[in-house]
Amino acid sequence: MDSPKSLSLTIIISLLLLLPQSTESLCTTKPLIFNFGDSNSDTGGLVAGLGYSVASPYGRTFFGRSTGRLSDGRLIIDFLCQSVKSSFLPPYMESLGSKFSNGANFAVVGSSTLPKFVPFALNVQVMQFLHFKSRSNDLLASGSKAMINDDGFQRALYIIDIGQNDLADAFANKYSYARVIKRIPLVLAEIKNAIKTIHDNGGRKFWVHNTGPFGCLPQKLWLVQPSSRDLDSHGCISTYNSAAKVFNEGLCHLCTELRSELKDSTIVYVDIYTIKYDLIANASKYGFTSPLMACCGFGGPPFNYNINVTCGHGGAQACNQGSRFINWDGTHFTEAANSIMASKILSQRFSTPRVPFDFFCH
Repeated sequence: MDSPKSLSLTIIISLLLLLPQSTESLCTTKPLIFNFGDSNSDTGGLVAGLGYSVASPYGRTFFGRSTGRLSDGRLIIDFLCQSVKSSFLPPYMESLGSKFSNGANFAVVGSSTLPKFVPFALNVQVMQFLHFKSRSNDLLASGSKAMINDDGFQRALYIIDIGQNDLADAFANKYSYARVIKRIPLVLAEIKNAIKTIHDNGGRKFWVHNTGPFGCLPQKLWLVQPSSRDLDSHGCISTYNSAAKVFNEGLCHLCTELRSELKDSTIVYVDIYTIKYDLIANASKYGFTSPLMACCGFGGPPFNYNINVTCGHGGAQACNQGSRFINWDGTHFTEAANSIMASKILSQRFSTPRVPFDFFCH
């Protein structure tokens, strides 16, 4: 019988063979990135903006401390930044220690597109960006050489990763499936407005993530306690994932429409849903176990989640090997899962059009 050590080595080797081969960044200009979104890409905005505490064991894997990211380590956005040899994207609302020389991250945990004008809806994040751009220009005019100039804002990549909370919150508020679907065009309209506003202010390069299969999240499964007839073949809530697919179809169509309308721009649509669902459906292939169970939580199998005892709070415990889990805290992914997903994004196979991620900096 194989020893645990040799078995772990076998899993690691198999996993490396499954991953797309990484490519050296071809950036010839300094990479500048502005990100808009929710907890999937928040690198500390919630903590900086509201002083909200995100305690240990968050951040234990890579940073060795909590950074405000809702994961045990790096997020997809972190891996994407590293792929172009850029430092991690600083939260826009972090007042200390951030120079914003490589861009800014406006994403905040819990954000959605609707309702508007509430912290930190997508349109509020865009307004924050406009203020950032205006202040940058003011400081440049007064003699500062450290700020991003108009050429930089035009060369920058603008990442949009939002929409999941609009769908999930609607279901949580007991909206019927039909009512959730009816709301999707309003959500898409906000994303369109955001892209066009950024374009009107110089942005030309956009990277748009669709939403993932949130019906597979341990939190949703614990809250809903669905019967077997409500689940798909991999144990996920069918109606939730169906709504995600409808949203994604609309988002894909929107990106096609905007390419025709904004002919001087590059708009890349990325199929995050397929990447995440493949990870869950084929967990063992990637070296994971219990794809619908959180590493950090309370209650044990099947979901290890309890809304009253969440990760980082009294009574919750984290698993010993986060690298064997896809889900970190019931809602968000582990660094191990994020690493694989980022690698797949960088492969170009899930992008329309198929362009390398570093297209904006060479």
